[in-house]
Amino acid sequence: MPSFRLQGFQSVVRGNSHLLRHQQRRWAQVHDVRFLASHHDPKYVFEKYRSKLDQKAKEEGHDSVESLKEAYTEKIKELRRKASTPATPEPGAPTSTTTVPGTPPAFKAPPPPQESRIAKAARAVSSDSSPVKALSSYLDIEKVRELPVKEIEALWRLRFAENPYAITAVIPLDTYNRIMHAGRENPQFILPLPRPQTAEEAEQSPEGAVGTVADIHFLQWAFHPPAEGSTLSPSNSHTSTVIFTNLAAYKMHGSFAQPHTTLTHHLDLADEKGLVLMHGQIMPEGGVSAPQATWLVSCLQRFYDFEGQAAGRKSELVRMFTRGDVQNFKVEELVEEAEKLP
Repeated sequence: MPSFRLQGFQSVVRGNSHLLRHQQRRWAQVHDVRFLASHHDPKYVFEKYRSKLDQKAKEEGHDSVESLKEAYTEKIKELRRKASTPATPEPGAPTSTTTVPGTPPAFKAPPPPQESRIAKAARAVSSDSSPVKALSSYLDIEKVRELPVKEIEALWRLRFAENPYAITAVIPLDTYNRIMHAGRENPQFILPLPRPQTAEEAEQSPEGAVGTVADIHFLQWAFHPPAEGSTLSPSNSHTSTVIFTNLAAYKMHGSFAQPHTTLTHHLDLADEKGLVLMHGQIMPEGGVSAPQATWLVSCLQRFYDFEGQAAGRKSELVRMFTRGDVQNFKVEELVEEAEKLP
């Protein structure tokens, strides 16, 4: 029986309804330290330090504090200019802050919402202006349409054969549709990734024996409009992506966590050939090897094919996670189900 790292895990499941299922952006309330420290009554500050200012004026040969201030005017302006930032501009300097119509001028509108991390991950893989890359960027679709299914499958795999960070699959359309519908209803889930236990972990385990542990990884589905150049029919007019992130990294960095694997499903041949071509890209510095990423992708089908491989307890675990059912969702059972062959 594998051992697991469960610290903080239940809080993820318990908070799934607001943290995972409907991830929201909250505008942080930022307090300008310089603003809080310097906005006092000028007369109070002047009276407090009058004696020291008088002494400084006499030491430098000035008749009064006013004369001292005139002598330091240019130097004060220069220091203010060097210390100014976009958040704390120099007093009197013009600003480019956008205000919301109908609100007081002092109210600043929040910055526009940032692109979702899923779109960013897909865009990083595509290296394109579109969140996902069109199938036509990999294959000559018009020529491929004339080929039999077996040759299309072989050609798709050969297309990425020399890329050590690529994963490919050819999915029957009916299988994809079952998985896709489950993904729409359950857009987030976690999957275990078994690995050998280190000597240090073995010493900390109750048995003290070296075995296996399971690192937990977080997945997210997203559905995009067709990529530019795609040839999709109205019945299959989307492109879907799935990103995988180490759960520990996601809990630490939230939406800023870097995904290690991104899957893209292309439906250009779905109607004519009954196939969906899947391309997976592994981030070289993501900390996951190709065999490990392949395991996670296989688990995706085993847990999301509700009417096929996932019929029974696997689909129940997915639904419990979506509901945030921390009482019945057990990570030990998740690992056991992941290791069961279909």
